[in-house]
Amino acid sequence: MPAFAYQGIDEQGQKVSGTVTATSRAGAVDRIRALGRQATEIVESAEESATGPASNNRPSISAVELANLMRELATAIEAGLPLMQGLVTVRRQAANVRQEVILDFLIERVESGRPLHEACKEYGGPFDDMVVGMIRAADASGKMHEVLHQLSDLLERSVEVRRELVGATIYPMIVMVIMAISVVIFVTVLLPKLMVPLQAQDVPLPWPTQVLLALADFVAAWWWLMIAGAIGGFFGWRAWTAVPANRRRVDGLLLRVPLLGTLLRDIAVARFTRTLGTLCSAGIPILTSLGIVRDTLGNTVMMDAIDEVRERVTTGGSLATPLERCGHFPPLLVQIVNIGERSGRLEGMLLHAASAFDRQVNNSLKIFSKALPPAMLVVMACVAAFVLAAILLPLLEMQQAVAGGR
Repeated sequence: MPAFAYQGIDEQGQKVSGTVTATSRAGAVDRIRALGRQATEIVESAEESATGPASNNRPSISAVELANLMRELATAIEAGLPLMQGLVTVRRQAANVRQEVILDFLIERVESGRPLHEACKEYGGPFDDMVVGMIRAADASGKMHEVLHQLSDLLERSVEVRRELVGATIYPMIVMVIMAISVVIFVTVLLPKLMVPLQAQDVPLPWPTQVLLALADFVAAWWWLMIAGAIGGFFGWRAWTAVPANRRRVDGLLLRVPLLGTLLRDIAVARFTRTLGTLCSAGIPILTSLGIVRDTLGNTVMMDAIDEVRERVTTGGSLATPLERCGHFPPLLVQIVNIGERSGRLEGMLLHAASAFDRQVNNSLKIFSKALPPAMLVVMACVAAFVLAAILLPLLEMQQAVAGGR
């Protein structure tokens, strides 16, 4: 379908511009009018539409933008607007060109009779399996605005947890980088100059000083090799961890690291609980929900555990028993799932428990953020003590040599 670039004015009389897709120029005019705009100039694009099915470079948006977009659409539908008119209304107040392109794509597909979840799946980009599954459930259940509100809450909580994790680690990372830069400058620049008088007097240097001087000489002679090795190591690590078996080893090791492993497990459990509860409350079958939840955990060991849970549920078993056997989920979650299955209120109990696990994530984040700086201070103190010993020991030996010579 061809794309038409246009310039015009909106309902407030301000100049606007954009791109729409339509089968003809008249169809483009109708589409622009539906957006509440009056076109003053329309030019058919010589390139294929950015929202066409053959496009491989469609723009994407962040999880925050997607959450806002879904909430705006849910609000429009809740106000009584049909889906098509709701999409057009949201399109009128799109915050940027990327959102306009995405909404134009969805409007075009829905206008042609396609369900919204199929349009989202065809677009790809920000619409992952979880988002598509939720929208599919919204289409099937007839509770479009309720499910879209739930989807927005889920996306916003995911972003919030990510921000909390970054906030807890950014200060220690800055301190570590500054410390590393300071040590490198001192060892490679200042220390060799301080040791020149001692080397001129043939004062024997202790082993800490010899180690640092050898390190300084190596960096000065082979700095280019170290940079190349760091770059090669980075890409080599990425290639090595891209192998599923290797990635599984790394994720398993991370789960065993004190504090960090607890934090990662709590985040995965909270995400599992809230996402599964939201999907089940939207009417998605439990097996389909588990398949969607699996891809949101972010740890291959936990994902493998969900695969085992799915296999056992497929054979007719309960959900609680395999969750307990895999050993990666807390007893409280297993008990909640067990009670929820027996009472027929699984989704409600999961959503209620998700708040408790979110609080556990916040507690783990606080513990991690408070424990990490002291641990880094210990490392910094050890490095500083080693450097200080490398400086003071030869000075003390020289002083003793001078005193003995008297």
